[in-house]
Amino acid sequence: MEIVRYVEPGSQQPRVGVRRDGRVAPVVYGSVAELLREPLAALRAGLGPTGPDLPAADVTFLPPVDGRTELWAAGVTYERSRTGRVEESSAATIYEKVYDAERPEIFFKSVAWRLVTDGEPVALRADSVLDVPEPELAVVVNSAGEIVGYTVCNDMSSRSIEGENPLYLPQAKIYSGACSVASGIRPAWEVDAADLAITLSVLRNGQVAYAGETSTARLHRTLADLVETLYAPTDFPDGAVLSTGTGIVPEMSFSLAEGDVVEIAIAQVGTLTNPVVRGREPLTWLVDALDRPDARKRVQR
Repeated sequence: MEIVRYVEPGSQQPRVGVRRDGRVAPVVYGSVAELLREPLAALRAGLGPTGPDLPAADVTFLPPVDGRTELWAAGVTYERSRTGRVEESSAATIYEKVYDAERPEIFFKSVAWRLVTDGEPVALRADSVLDVPEPELAVVVNSAGEIVGYTVCNDMSSRSIEGENPLYLPQAKIYSGACSVASGIRPAWEVDAADLAITLSVLRNGQVAYAGETSTARLHRTLADLVETLYAPTDFPDGAVLSTGTGIVPEMSFSLAEGDVVEIAIAQVGTLTNPVVRGREPLTWLVDALDRPDARKRVQR
């Protein structure tokens, strides 16, 4: 089962539902933000269908994040991520230190409306020359700090901008098309997150240009510790999504290119596929989608 956001044909009103066996049915919640205000025990009891189901192919899926819910990310949580940051950076020692430090790296990534989902494009900054996808397990957390589910995240990154100066991290990480999440949230009670296989493939002209794999078993920090760090100083009345870092970092000789297709899969959680575009202009439809959610349908593959 997956928790999803979607619009029905001819409608502009997003709905929240559950997807299973190729069909979608609405639930009682009016938004995912409302759902994330619920205690975990109440949520488990509140996901029963409240109306007729539809074939999943008939609806337009939206990112399963809305309202005041924010997406944050953790960095340098895998050994390979530490190595990759050291390779690219003019200030390499800070990444070595944060990997072993008591306090993890946590940074803001995206507001809800700027997220893209499965089949929609992710972007490369026009002024960046070295760019990579970052396949990550994302935890979905309610307002009380309880992990209620998991989804797939692509935390796009400009290695050239961050590598020039670590203070440029927001510019390397936050821009239109910089973050994609799968269209569904797998409930936490259906997933054992201790050892989930994560795979990445980048297709270029129909051929695999890069492939990598890792597992959440290689995480240097626990999911609970990362969530505790995020929530300790801050209230999240509509919950939060925390992407937990990547263990797949290509060599410095590889960079994404316009026209590539990024495919990510996480066992028990889901898949995420996004074509790659360059620059701000191909993502201007995100503003239209604020009032017309079905605008996403014309860009989804």
